[in-house]
Amino acid sequence: MIRFLVRRLVLGLLVLWLITVAVFALFFVAPNDVARTLAGRQATPETVALISHRLGLDQPVWKQYLDFVWKALHGDLGYDYYHQVPVTTIIGQALPVTLSVVVGGAVIWLVLGVFNGVVSAVRPRSVVDRSLTVVSLFFYSMPTFLLGLLLLYLLYFRLTLAGVAAFPAGGYANLGDGLGQWLLHMVLPWFTLALVSAATYTRLTRASMLDVLGEDFVRTARSKGIGERRVVVRHALRAALTPVVTQFGIDVGTLLGGVVVTETVFSLPGLGKTAIDAINQQDLPVIIGIVLFASAAVVVANIVVDVLYAVLDPRVRLH
Repeated sequence: MIRFLVRRLVLGLLVLWLITVAVFALFFVAPNDVARTLAGRQATPETVALISHRLGLDQPVWKQYLDFVWKALHGDLGYDYYHQVPVTTIIGQALPVTLSVVVGGAVIWLVLGVFNGVVSAVRPRSVVDRSLTVVSLFFYSMPTFLLGLLLLYLLYFRLTLAGVAAFPAGGYANLGDGLGQWLLHMVLPWFTLALVSAATYTRLTRASMLDVLGEDFVRTARSKGIGERRVVVRHALRAALTPVVTQFGIDVGTLLGGVVVTETVFSLPGLGKTAIDAINQQDLPVIIGIVLFASAAVVVANIVVDVLYAVLDPRVRLH
């Protein structure tokens, strides 16, 4: 286990190093005037000169890269000259919003997807199985932005016209404003994200469960007189969750870099919307910071998933 963790950490660090090389080459080497590009279109010559001095652009490229990596390792992702604050401050303000959307949506889509997939696998080719398959395909084919707009139209606009103000139009409420307000602002984004994602997990769980239910250890458990519910939950489901966990780790790691569509539809100031605003404003320091943070989130999520394999499936051995 220790050897496996060390190997995965080394591979993860290698991936992050390659990403830093690509980001540095793209944003610091390719532009003709790096300081002007980072400062933005409205920067004064004095600001451009100050940025050039702070970044050490008069130094050799290799030294600029080492300074870039050294600062990133110490939590310094640069300075946002557009808002006059460090990039870590921008990310720190947006991250709680993204975490709220991703964690809540992930819990819902995982529960819905795994439950529906197990029910479909236990009763293959039945009416329930076919119905769940149709529903899954419907939401799988539904664009996230369209589902979000439909939920806003039906549950906000139409209900408000009927005199029932159940849900807000969008925006974000901090937990400090009250748990109830926070939940009301999160429900529609959660289900927008979860219904689309749950369809994938339903199909994945169903296929994996059908394979596992035909394994020898499942037939042995049934021959010993173990109840069907225990066979399905304790034996088959645990072994079938391996591909589900793989997909879950990739999805969560990716979405932590920003739930772009959902945050834009519901006007949530998370990392995704922040990245879109930074692109529109050509605020490159923020873009660089979000890219590095999102990359680290994906690498960490994949390492955690690999470790969970041995916990979920005793047949897996980490070497």
